[in-house]
Amino acid sequence: MSRPDLAPHREWRARSGAFAADVLAGLAAAPKRLPSKYFYDERGSALFERICELPEYYPTRTELALLRAHAGNIAALMGPDATLVEFGAGALKKVELLLDALDRPRAYLPVDISVDFLHAMATDLRRRRPSLDVHPVAADFTRSLALPVIGDGERRVGFFPGSTIGNLEPGDAIAFLRQAAFLLRGGGMLIGVDLVKDPGVLHAAYNDAAGVTEAFNKNVLERANRELGAGFDTDAFAHYAFYDPAKRRVEMHLVSRARQSVSVLGRRFEFEEGESIHTENSHKYTPGDFAGLAEAAGFAPQRVWIDGERLFSLHWLAAR
Repeated sequence: MSRPDLAPHREWRARSGAFAADVLAGLAAAPKRLPSKYFYDERGSALFERICELPEYYPTRTELALLRAHAGNIAALMGPDATLVEFGAGALKKVELLLDALDRPRAYLPVDISVDFLHAMATDLRRRRPSLDVHPVAADFTRSLALPVIGDGERRVGFFPGSTIGNLEPGDAIAFLRQAAFLLRGGGMLIGVDLVKDPGVLHAAYNDAAGVTEAFNKNVLERANRELGAGFDTDAFAHYAFYDPAKRRVEMHLVSRARQSVSVLGRRFEFEEGESIHTENSHKYTPGDFAGLAEAAGFAPQRVWIDGERLFSLHWLAAR
């Protein structure tokens, strides 16, 4: 009888332990908060893909249009025989536009915290592109990580779509970009960045009529129930998202509808009526502000592509 492979179980325990620690620390904080990266379990990732198809949610269709229009120019900047590293891997639509345009891509390394979603996506891509070397990396890209080496003389380039950079505080965004520069070994990076715009457009995007974003927001509580045996009644919390023009960010919260007590791993947490759990920030930038952020991280902003309505932008950051 062969020895069972314990690596997946160790990986699950490590991820579950980090989730438990962050949930307990976040609920004990004042004000209460939960890291937005924990939205993305298998169900949360599927819900986000539904969000991307909503009529109110402009970022995905606008970014796709920019990629279609400029994939050739982007591929020329990335160069031939490159290993493409995608931070926060999502649906295949975006990366396949790049893979189609790239000259002999050596390999594709998607990095994501949602393990089941990541491996399902990698399996699908291998089926669609059997000649492409695909190496999924299950990891939190905001923390220290290592990437597999794909042969001698490998040259890496980065791809960070979807305005996920906006979920990071500016200081954390700089730290991420510095780590990305190290992992890419001096390779350039393509990043999707959401722009400052009419607050009404932002409000609609984060408060869709179908309620998918509400379900996505509440999924972090449902995940705590599933994985940690927590006692959240999701109906006792309301989805609340608003744009703060002074901070240039959308904030997402879960607001307690009444005074209540919730048990998580043997600890009880009290909620007053109207008290919120802060679950996400989504920072918006002007092109100039983001260029300054990239320069602070050691990149050289080289090209930027913006749609005609000035909703969204793609930035090519060259290595110094």
